[in-house]
Amino acid sequence: MVENANKSFVRHFPALIRVSTGTAIVLELLKGKLDAEPTTAYLMTYKAGKCTANCGFCPQARGSKSNTELLSRVSWPTFPTSNALTALSNVSKQGKIKRVCIQALNYPSVFVHLEALVKEIKKHAAIPVSVSCQPLNKENIQLLAKAGVDRLGIALDAATEALFNKVKGKGAGGSYSWENQFCMLSEAIAVFGRGNVSTHVIVGLGETEKEAAQIIQKCVDMSVLPALFAFTSIRGTALENNSPPPLESYRRVQLARYLMVKGSSRFEDMSFDNEGKITSFGLANQKLNSIIEGDAPFLTSGCPDCNRPFYNEKPSGPIYNYPRKLSHEESEKIKQYFNYC
Repeated sequence: MVENANKSFVRHFPALIRVSTGTAIVLELLKGKLDAEPTTAYLMTYKAGKCTANCGFCPQARGSKSNTELLSRVSWPTFPTSNALTALSNVSKQGKIKRVCIQALNYPSVFVHLEALVKEIKKHAAIPVSVSCQPLNKENIQLLAKAGVDRLGIALDAATEALFNKVKGKGAGGSYSWENQFCMLSEAIAVFGRGNVSTHVIVGLGETEKEAAQIIQKCVDMSVLPALFAFTSIRGTALENNSPPPLESYRRVQLARYLMVKGSSRFEDMSFDNEGKITSFGLANQKLNSIIEGDAPFLTSGCPDCNRPFYNEKPSGPIYNYPRKLSHEESEKIKQYFNYC
């Protein structure tokens, strides 16, 4: 029985894995200098070719002509999995890496790969593991939990059903449905527990600030943690000619998200103009000033210990999600977007 189990593990254990460039430098798999070191190790499942999904913004999409090493604007070079996990073990013992986050492409064997990979990570490093994937059914969710995954991320990406269908669903030639995404989020909560499930919302796909705030509140009410991304145009994707969101608009959505996640305000308490722009956050100015001055709303949002350096931007800026403490000048510039300071 042990011999058969070992053969099964070898058959399903992925020989190769993609590692974000920043993570690879921290793990000493590559040499280089970083403006901000990732505090989470970002890994991506490997397959020859592209994902079977066809999300319009993604370089890994089935119909994308982008470089296969890209996810958003970050390069993810390939390494032998055993080398990457040995390096992860060494660095995690030094306290440099506090979490592992695995981005999963869609392909037939991805969940047996994830199961074997997570089990092996747990042997190498005593740190929590997040997986961002499209589980498709409850059985895959349970499989990941049993393997040792601590948090599960199931991306909505779009703020409305119409946009979802356009960039991820039927309109994009994809198999995802808005209804099933929420079914899977609910199933994930049942398995992982309240507060241990995440989703992603990309700002800049054509939604209004009001629509972004509304979906964020819906996720919060489900006990799903919504992380914000800024749309990033990548050459070779279906949306390569689209523009990123205006920085001042993104800042307002960031602040709204922070208030809703922290329970300081709700969507229903906020005000919006005829174009869906946030005009009031439903909070007294003095308290709102204090929160804005604390800078926390403008840091990278996501799992604990996730700072995701420069995923949406160049280090030279403009920076949408700060991966480290803001400078005085950066903090003062953000205050200018609000009339409360």
